[in-house]
Amino acid sequence: MRLGKALEPSHLFWLEDPVPAELQEGFRIIRQHTTTPLAVGEVFNSIHDCQQLIQEQLIDYIRASVVHACGISHLRKIAHLAELFHVRTGCHGVTDLSPVCMAAALHFDLSIHNFGVQEYMIHSTETDRVFPHHYRFDAGFMHPGEAPGLGVDIDEALAARYPYERAYLPMNRREDGTMHSW
Repeated sequence: MRLGKALEPSHLFWLEDPVPAELQEGFRIIRQHTTTPLAVGEVFNSIHDCQQLIQEQLIDYIRASVVHACGISHLRKIAHLAELFHVRTGCHGVTDLSPVCMAAALHFDLSIHNFGVQEYMIHSTETDRVFPHHYRFDAGFMHPGEAPGLGVDIDEALAARYPYERAYLPMNRREDGTMHSW
């Protein structure tokens, strides 16, 4: 609450995940004390995960991603609900999601009325070569390209040179030895 209030003069675009997404009551408390826009949702899997936050206008941006929210069709359901309550989208789009997911997010963004912003991080050169795509970032804007479909292909022969390596999300270990998710 104090951080959101203290940052109001800075006009943040949003304060992301001020409390864990599953602690939805926390958003009500924060909303009562700050006008700083609030964003959450990259871990949400369905419309039911964010329904209360949207309907009670406890957030300003819903950050669900195409891959976690069951595809474009279900993400559109979330966006349509959010539109009724003046909540914008801000789809998660970091490099742990593939260029296929980024292309799908761009097409989703273009299909809704309450688009807010698209998070974008540049993939590695290797990833871009394995997944050649037609979208591009230029002058502060994402452009989906003119190719049919999502505009992303896969070079299977090149992909075979990069075997799968299991990865884990980071864990924090507290001073008492207990573990806490990031």
